[in-house]
Amino acid sequence: MVLKRLSVSLFFGFLLTSLIVPSSIARFVVEKNSLRVTSPDKIKGTYDSAIGNFGIPQYGGSMAGAVVYPKDNKKGCKEFDGFGISFQSKPGALPTFVLVDRGDCFFALKVWNAQKAGASAVLVADDMEEALITMDTPEEDVSSAKYIENITIPSALIEKSFSETLKKALSNGDMVNVNLDWREAVPHPDDRVEYELWTNSNDECGVKCDMLMEFVKDFRGAAQILEKGGYTQFTPHYITWYCPQAFTLSRQCKSQCINHGRYCAPDPEQDFSSGYDGKDVVIENLRQLCVFKVANETKKPWVWWNYVTDFQIRCPMKEKRYNKECADGVIKSLGLDAKKIDKCMGDASADSDNPVLKEEQNAQVGKGSRGDVTILPTLVVNNRQYRGKLEKGAVLKAICSGFEETTEPAVCLSGEVETNECLDNNGGCWQDKTANITACRDTFRGRVCECPLVDGVQFKGDGYSHCEVSGSGRCKINNGGCWHESRDGHTFSACLDVDGGKCQCPPGFKGDGVKSCVDVDECKDRKACQCSACSCKNSWGSYECSCSGDLLYIRDHDTCISKSGSEGRSAWAAVWVILLGLAMAGGGGYLIYKYRLRSYMDSEIRAIMAQYMPLDSQSEVPNHVHEERA
Repeated sequence: MVLKRLSVSLFFGFLLTSLIVPSSIARFVVEKNSLRVTSPDKIKGTYDSAIGNFGIPQYGGSMAGAVVYPKDNKKGCKEFDGFGISFQSKPGALPTFVLVDRGDCFFALKVWNAQKAGASAVLVADDMEEALITMDTPEEDVSSAKYIENITIPSALIEKSFSETLKKALSNGDMVNVNLDWREAVPHPDDRVEYELWTNSNDECGVKCDMLMEFVKDFRGAAQILEKGGYTQFTPHYITWYCPQAFTLSRQCKSQCINHGRYCAPDPEQDFSSGYDGKDVVIENLRQLCVFKVANETKKPWVWWNYVTDFQIRCPMKEKRYNKECADGVIKSLGLDAKKIDKCMGDASADSDNPVLKEEQNAQVGKGSRGDVTILPTLVVNNRQYRGKLEKGAVLKAICSGFEETTEPAVCLSGEVETNECLDNNGGCWQDKTANITACRDTFRGRVCECPLVDGVQFKGDGYSHCEVSGSGRCKINNGGCWHESRDGHTFSACLDVDGGKCQCPPGFKGDGVKSCVDVDECKDRKACQCSACSCKNSWGSYECSCSGDLLYIRDHDTCISKSGSEGRSAWAAVWVILLGLAMAGGGGYLIYKYRLRSYMDSEIRAIMAQYMPLDSQSEVPNHVHEERA
């Protein structure tokens, strides 16, 4: 239920009570925050309280304070100065939460009077036993407009029975301390926030419309940053009503509705005989919905904010420019496809449903934890209706409280939105001052102590007292905690990035590798440069070895050799002798091989020929066959 004063015509009073879905029952969900009593012990506990729909609730945070119930002006309908009452907290004391009784004046006025007297928050005690309701601002009350926009403290309505408990404790002289907690007022399941704004293109509907127009202009920049970065998903919505069947042919319905009474809006000036009609508002609302849809199709949904802001400036009702011609000019200047937008809008005179507006009417009905949308404007964050002043800083806090902790974008961690708790004693987390590394991670709700990931290197530990490098790459971060030193342009490190990392002094040094590594004197310890012709000179981390005369030092063999002397010529001569000997041996072997092959071939040929003819070297074979005489 929402308490507000309506001053509309009887006809639209009837229309507003007509429900979007004829057979449904409106369901209004009261958004609550947790109120925890911390003292005295006998009333300790957690109680529900209904967030006021004005002021600035501390979404994502909490506030502790001491409850005060004034002796005079108990309902807070008058200024407390007139009673000599101040709620200003003394230095070092808890902020003052003023408890006032419901009745006799607007809720917002009670809170305003308490704020002027120095209160940090206001608890309004219900005067009847009933379910909690939402305290709303008075509508179309010009006198209240000035103070409503200046209310900056949070407020909440509490049940009558609970308020009586608080009053009794106070009357007994007990110090009553409470904590208002908004940290769970908005769900925060993941790294993206879905939010929607139920708005209106009508700029002649009074104080609330003026506040809405101002908010859209102020919040545009932040909204576009969040949307372009993929941090949020924004959807605009517009409330419409339908005209009861019995009145669809009436003059009122025809002037306030389109599509034969299916989609209606109140007359902007609440004067059916002059100015713009309700149907003009419905048509522009429809156009703005289609602007969003077309812009969303081009992957630029944030253009909606530009259109709405420019339309407010260029096409106000007061200047008689609230029309299609002016709207088309804005559409053209933003590079949007006017034909697609017109096609999306459809025929307003058709006796049929408009798909876009039908979807809007269905969306007005509450789903899940979100109640029906009955207040205009209404902001919904992660399916929870926002309660409080529609102001850039306050709304940004509500949106930022909808991110899973540690996933908030940079805009949520600015000084204007939250306090960086890591700046105070590093948030109580581990830190390496030398490497300027900390486990403290600032979040919108406070801070977390979480071992960091630095330059691709992961630290592991509890985040509070201990974090150490894990895995490869440890030597990139503060040299892996190992010894290192630079001198004369030379740097040595004891960090080895193997086997999970270890500290070991490099060659030329000795020590534990963590706190110290000292130079090894290779010359003094006779570890190098020990040949007869060598001359050793120690240096930091190494040594210099030189050879006497025209000799060259070979470090790998720790010896000196001649650069161009007889030793060098003898060595080369020996090499040539060896090569020549090898060549001669190879040539001799080849000649012997040729000789033996030739002899073998000759013997084979002679044996074959001997079978067919005598050879000169072979004696005549005797003939054993005697010739027969005649």
